[in-house]
Amino acid sequence: MIKNLIEKNTQIQVLPVTDKSFNHFGRILNENLFIEAVNYLETTEVPDNGNVYVAHDKYFLNAIKDFSAYDDVFGDMPIQYGYCNGLNSKLNALEYHKSSEINIAVTDLVLMLGKFEDIHHLEYDSSKLVAYYLPKGTAIELHPRVLHFAPCKVNDQGFKCGVILPNLTNVDFCKAKQINCDEDNYLFKTNKWLLAHPENTKAISQGAFEGITGKNIDILY
Repeated sequence: MIKNLIEKNTQIQVLPVTDKSFNHFGRILNENLFIEAVNYLETTEVPDNGNVYVAHDKYFLNAIKDFSAYDDVFGDMPIQYGYCNGLNSKLNALEYHKSSEINIAVTDLVLMLGKFEDIHHLEYDSSKLVAYYLPKGTAIELHPRVLHFAPCKVNDQGFKCGVILPNLTNVDFCKAKQINCDEDNYLFKTNKWLLAHPENTKAISQGAFEGITGKNIDILY
């Protein structure tokens, strides 16, 4: 799989998540601690079009018996147990949080990742992204402020990915947004800073900041 992805995606560097460069973005977690999550998330569905994101699924929460792996990452903070499934293959946007995020690859998938420090003058050049291949069952922690977005599929069946975050991440604001510094331009929802590619007109029409330059990278398989 990884060899095929590398050969077909010359527009972006594709690496296995086990590559040491991934340490700049996060760390691999013990996949044996997330078997309950994978077993439940396998029962969720991939939509016929686009992606579906569920911030918190009570049935996912109820399926977990051992919370120690989650608590270790978030230091006993209240957290939400969600997932993102879909047919996406394009970059489209980049988001970050000021907290860690757990991703669980329920299927094989690709994540495009970037560094917050590479945002200059309110813009991020997509040529700086690196794509990491996560085989089914892989669990990772993304560090705070790592640029990422929806996973990309590596086959026609789409992808399924668990998404664990601090509680109330990605919900609408409870008060009016104010711009006090440059970074506030990206603030899109609670604990969610977002830069959209110009081709992502839907997100921009909803208030996302148009801040990605370069190609809207499409992962081929």
